[in-house]
Amino acid sequence: MKRTSPLFKLPGCVSILLLMLFSCFVLPANAQSLLPSVSGKVLDENGQALPGATVAVKGTSKGTVTSSTGVFTLKEVASNATITVTFQGYESTAVEVRGQSSLTVSLKPDISKLNDVVVVGYGTQRKAASTGSIASVKSADITQTPVTNVAQGLAARVPGVQITQNNAAPGGNISVRIRGTNSINGSSEPLYIIDGIQISNSGGVSDVSPLSTINPNDIESVEILKDASSTAIYGARGANGVVLISTKRGKSGATRVQLDMYRGIQNITKELSMMNAAEFGKLENDIYNSAIYPDPASLGQGTNWQDIIYRQASIQNYQASVSGGSDKTQFSLSGNFFDQEGIIISSDFKRYSLRATLDHNISSRFKVGTSIVSSYTINNNIPTGVSSIDGPLVTQSIVGATLGAPPTLVPYRNDGSVYPFADQFNGRYREIANPVGLANILNRNTIKRTLANVYADAKILTGLSYRASFNADVSNTLNDYYSPIYILGKAEVNANSGTASKGNVNTTSWLHESILTYDHAFGDHTIKFTGVYAIQSNLYNDNSIFANGFPNDATSNEAVQLAVNRTVSSNRNKEALNSYMGRINYGYANKYFLDITARYDGASKFGENHKWGFFPAIAGAWRIIEEPFLQNNKVFSDLKLRASYGQTGNAGAIAPYQSLALEGSGSNYQFNHIYTVGISPTGIPNADLRWEKSTQANVGLDIGLLQDRLNIVVDYYNKKTKDLLFVKNLPLSSGYSSVTGNFASIRNKGIEVAADARLLTGKFKWNVNANISVNRNQLLSLEGGTNEYVLNPYSVLRVGQPLGIFKTYVFNGIYQTGETVLAGSGSRTGGVKVADLNKDNQITGADQTISGNANPSYIFGFSSNFSYGRFDLSFFLSGVQGNKIFNLSRYTFENGLGGRNVVSGVVNRWSPTNPNNEYASGFQGGRLPVSDRFVEDGSYIRMKNITLGYKLPAIKYITNARLYISSNNLFTITNYSGYDPEVNSFGGSNTLIGVDNLVYPMARSFLVGLQVGL
Repeated sequence: MKRTSPLFKLPGCVSILLLMLFSCFVLPANAQSLLPSVSGKVLDENGQALPGATVAVKGTSKGTVTSSTGVFTLKEVASNATITVTFQGYESTAVEVRGQSSLTVSLKPDISKLNDVVVVGYGTQRKAASTGSIASVKSADITQTPVTNVAQGLAARVPGVQITQNNAAPGGNISVRIRGTNSINGSSEPLYIIDGIQISNSGGVSDVSPLSTINPNDIESVEILKDASSTAIYGARGANGVVLISTKRGKSGATRVQLDMYRGIQNITKELSMMNAAEFGKLENDIYNSAIYPDPASLGQGTNWQDIIYRQASIQNYQASVSGGSDKTQFSLSGNFFDQEGIIISSDFKRYSLRATLDHNISSRFKVGTSIVSSYTINNNIPTGVSSIDGPLVTQSIVGATLGAPPTLVPYRNDGSVYPFADQFNGRYREIANPVGLANILNRNTIKRTLANVYADAKILTGLSYRASFNADVSNTLNDYYSPIYILGKAEVNANSGTASKGNVNTTSWLHESILTYDHAFGDHTIKFTGVYAIQSNLYNDNSIFANGFPNDATSNEAVQLAVNRTVSSNRNKEALNSYMGRINYGYANKYFLDITARYDGASKFGENHKWGFFPAIAGAWRIIEEPFLQNNKVFSDLKLRASYGQTGNAGAIAPYQSLALEGSGSNYQFNHIYTVGISPTGIPNADLRWEKSTQANVGLDIGLLQDRLNIVVDYYNKKTKDLLFVKNLPLSSGYSSVTGNFASIRNKGIEVAADARLLTGKFKWNVNANISVNRNQLLSLEGGTNEYVLNPYSVLRVGQPLGIFKTYVFNGIYQTGETVLAGSGSRTGGVKVADLNKDNQITGADQTISGNANPSYIFGFSSNFSYGRFDLSFFLSGVQGNKIFNLSRYTFENGLGGRNVVSGVVNRWSPTNPNNEYASGFQGGRLPVSDRFVEDGSYIRMKNITLGYKLPAIKYITNARLYISSNNLFTITNYSGYDPEVNSFGGSNTLIGVDNLVYPMARSFLVGLQVGL
C-alpha cells in the first residue's frame, strides 16, 4: 500500500512550537467559555439568605437576582469570569469563577452606606457632611399602607411634620405642616419637588389632592427639608419646608421585572348613636307640644340611615415595572391601576398611570436623560365638608343629612327610586334632604396630568460640571356636576329644577434650571460650589358654564343648551419667578463643615417696590466623633453637632395681581330700562406688597451608639415669620371692603426627637423606629395694634396666643326649676345655662373666654419590624396628644329644633320629672349657645398599619415572591365622640383648625397582597 506523504514535513521542534501556540491561544478560549452554568447562594453576615441581591457577570450585560432563598443561576459563564454581587446596605463584592460551577458568597453590612448620601436641593450630599435638618423616608415605609398619595405615607414617620387627613374620601385632600403653621391668609403647605418638578397642594377640604395623581409605588425616596439651611436654596418658596421626591430609575445590570398587587375591603371605623324612630317620635311630640306621632313606641327602630349610606367598599392596586440597562444606558418603565371605592355610596377614585425614565451616557463627559409621568384620574365626589351649622349641614352634606334624616322616613319608593322627603309624611320634612338623593348627584373630577423632565449633564473640566434641566407640569381638569330633578319632591319641581355645570381648568408650569457645580478636594479640604439660574412661569385658565331649568334628566349635564337659564364665566392668569442662587459647601478633615447659601428671587405678583427678595443662610457642623479623644471609645459610633440660621420666603401666600388696582364685574345696573353688566374697582393697589419672610435658627445633634445599633437625632428650632399677608377690613366709606397687605407676625419653636434601633440582628431580627415632636405656635402681632380679631362665633385670632384657638361661653348645666334665668342668656327653665364670668348678672360677649387650643401638645409615631426565616411582621402606631376639637356637628345634633334627628343622648333630656343637667328640654326651642361643651379632647393613638408577610419558596422563573396580609386603621384609642379625631372641616386653613363639621369619615381596611420579582 502506498502511503500519502504530507505536502510539508516540519521539523519536530517546529511542530512542538506550533502546538504550544495553539494551546495558548485556542484551547483556553474554548475551554474557558463553555461552563454550562454557575450557581450559588448569597448570604448575610449571619449566614442567612439574601433574596433580591443583584448578581452580574462583570463586563457583560448578563445578570440575575437571587431567589427568596438567596440562590442564583447564570448560564454559559466563562470559566475566568468575575461575578459581582450587590445588595442595598451591604458592601459589594467581586468573586472570580476560576472554573467553579458552584459558589457561596457572603456579604458584609456596610453601615456607612445605609444613609451615606441624601438628596438636597439641586444635588446630593454625604449624610456625614450635611449641616441642615433633613429627614429621609424609604419607599418601603411610604407604601407600607395602601395610600392614595405620598403625603399620607409620611404621616407620623418624620418628626416635625404634622399631617391631617382633611377628608378621608378616596383621593381626598390632606394638610401638611412642617414645623407649625407659618401664615394666616396664605398657604402653609410645603413645596413638593418631584424629580425637579415643583408642585403645590392647596389643602382644600373638598379638593382632589394633586399628590393623588402620582403613584406612590414609583417613589424611590423622600427627603424633607426643614430648617433654613436646607430650604433657603428655594428662597421665596421655602418658608413652609420642602419635600424632595425621587422616583425610581433604571440601573445597569440584569433586567428586573416586578409585579405588585393587592386587593381588600374597607369599612367605616365607627357609627354615631342617633335616636331610633320611637325616640324620635317622642321628641317631635315634645318639641311641638302636639301628637305628631300618636303612638311613638309603636314606631320601633325605624330606618338606620348610616346602614343605608355606608357600605363595605373594595380597594385594589396593580403595578408592573421593568428596569435595567447597561453601563451606557439605563431605563425603567412602569404602569399602575388603582381603584378605591368609597365607604359612602356613589364615591370612588380611579387612577391610571404610566412612568418612563431613560438615562444615556453619550460619552464619558456627556449624559442626557428624561422622565415622564402621566396619569389619568377619575374621582366621583359626594357633597361633604360644609362649614355652616344647622340647616346647611343636613341639606348640603351627605354625612350631615344621614345623621339628621328622620328614622321614621324611608329611602326608596316601592319601585326602587329615590323617595324625596318632601313627598313623605305630608311634606313635613321637606327642609331636610334624603341622603340617598344627595348620593345621586353627579360630582365628578377627571384629571389628566403629565410631569416631564429632560436634562443634559456635561463634565466641562475635572470637578466642574453643568446641568441643564427643562421641566413641565401640564394638567387638565374637567368638572362635571348635575343635580337631578328626580331627587326633588313633586311640589318642589318648577321651571328652574335640574342644575348642571361643566368646567375646564388648565394649568401649565414651565421651569428651566441651569446648574453649575464645582467639586474639588485638596489635602484635608473639600469644597463644592453650586450655582443656579432658574426661570419659572405658571399659566392658569378656566372656563365654566352653569345652567338650571332642564326639561328632564335624560341628558344630565351633557346638553346644557337645553336649560332655561345659563351663565358662563372664564378666567386667566399668569405669574413668573426668576431666581439666582449660590451655595458653598466646605469641609475640613471630614470633621468640620460649613455651608453658605444665598438666593435672589423675583416674583411678578408682588408690589412694584418689592419684586425681588434676598434669602441667605449659613450652617455648620462638627463631627465630634472624629476627634482624637473619641477614637477608641466603644459607645459612640457617630456624634455630630449641627447649627444653622437663615431666611426663607413664602411667595405662594397669595394669588397673582393682588398688588395691582383691580376691576371686576358685579356692579350691574339698569340703563334705558336695559339690565347692563357693570365693571367697578375691586382691589386697592399696594406697591409695597411683599412675600412673607421666615427667619429660623436650628441646633441639632446626631448620635450613633453601639456601632450604629441605636441612632438618635435631636433638633431644636426657633422660627419667626413676619410680613404675614393678612386681609384687612376697610370702612365702607372707602369704596372697598378689604385690602391685602403685610400686617402680622408669628413664631414657631419646638423640639424634635427621632430614634431608630436594631435590637436583634441574628436569625431573628427586630428593628424599631420612634419620633416625637413638640411645636409651640404664637401670634406675635396684628396690624395697627389690634389685640383680637373675630373669625366666627367660636374662633378668634388673639395676639400672644397660637393660631387655632376657640373662644366660647362656659357651659354651666341646665336651668333647673326655680332658678333665675340670667338676662341675655336667651334661655329658660330646662334650657342651657352658661357661666357669668364677670359676675354682672347678665350674659354678654364679655363672658366668653378662651376654651381650647387646636394645636397638639405633641405628636408621635412608632414602628416595629420583625423577621424570622421567611416570615416578617411590622406594625406602625401614630398619635396626637393635647389638642382640642370644636365638634361643630355635635352642636347641631344636640340641638332639638325639630324636624331632624339628634344624638341618642337627648333621650335623657331635661324635664320636670328628669332634672337632667346635660341636655336641654325638648320644648326649649331656639339655638344652643356656643359653649365649651362642644370643645373636646382630640388626643388619639392609632394602629395605622399592621402587616404579616411570608416569602414563598423558590419557583422556576421567579426570583422572589412575597405574600402578605395587612390591616390599616385597625383601631383608634380616643375619647373623642365624633367619627374620627383626625379631622378639619376647613381643610388647609391656618386659622380655623380642628373643627369637625362632618367631613368624609375614616375607613378601616383589610388587604391581601402579592409581590413578585422575575
